[in-house]
Amino acid sequence: MVSGANRGIGLAVARELGRAGFALSLGVRRPQAIPPDLAPDAFAHPYDATDGKSARAWVETTVARFGRLDVLVNNAGIAPFVGLEDGTDEAMDLLFDVNVKGPFRVIQAALPHLKAAGQGRVVNVASLSGKRVMGLNVGYQMSKHAVVALTHAVRRLGWEHGIRATALCPGFVDTDLVSHVTDVPHEAMTRPEDLARIVALVVQLPNSASIAELLVNCRYEHMI
Repeated sequence: MVSGANRGIGLAVARELGRAGFALSLGVRRPQAIPPDLAPDAFAHPYDATDGKSARAWVETTVARFGRLDVLVNNAGIAPFVGLEDGTDEAMDLLFDVNVKGPFRVIQAALPHLKAAGQGRVVNVASLSGKRVMGLNVGYQMSKHAVVALTHAVRRLGWEHGIRATALCPGFVDTDLVSHVTDVPHEAMTRPEDLARIVALVVQLPNSASIAELLVNCRYEHMI
């Protein structure tokens, strides 16, 4: 299961996992927009990160279709600017609804099936903004810190059931999401395809080689 697979990181992850032999269930706002050449058996299901019923329906339909659930990649997210001085409750609520409660809801619905798999894998796409505070977008940074915390909660609860969870924390990635927030040139940013290769590696590692957090830099910076 990959959320936000219409474009960017999510689409790249779906392509890479498809090449690795995984059957794909893609949670997207517009199922009809999935590229037809993605994978012959790719299944697209409507998914709204702000709707708990949508999350449960996606998980239940996926398990009914494929008979099991092995991997969940929570990628869907937004990055509006929510500043400390002028950020509004409404903007913060939407940000947390999508970036934090969205993956929380899907994980809750998926946990019984991931436990049953015995080697369930969860990858939450967080950000370097979930590891340090550098800019002024405090709302986004708070939400990604929460995603990292959620990942560790999954590790703690699921460990004895064979579930392994990873927080993927990239810096600037060459997607539409960051095109307006930095002067880092596109050619210097991390490519979505490179993050997808990392995800494919992580979800195929054995239970005895679990990676809690992966920090991915496109430029040198102090991380403390």
